[in-house]
Amino acid sequence: MKDLLAAITAYREARGWTEYQLAERSGLPQSTISSWYRKRMVPTIPSLEKLCNAFGITLSQLFAVGDEPVALTASQKALLERWSHLNETQQAAVFALLDCMGTL
Repeated sequence: MKDLLAAITAYREARGWTEYQLAERSGLPQSTISSWYRKRMVPTIPSLEKLCNAFGITLSQLFAVGDEPVALTASQKALLERWSHLNETQQAAVFALLDCMGTL
């Protein structure tokens, strides 16, 4: 899986932005962005969408490995859309369910 924090850092540094400038341009609190790095957390889909808007890229471009675009199936898109509406507790419950199913 792609290291999203490394990709975010690369996009930020390519533009010469500090974390503070990224926060301003994305509308996210700087403390949130900093906590992703301190805690090695993956940002939520809504947060990733705000970052992508700030960078002027699509989510597909952010998730792409190399220069190849990512193509999601209809069911993958539906899953991501539903995921973005879950709170942290609900997301944890989904992961727990997947762990119980032995899919990870």
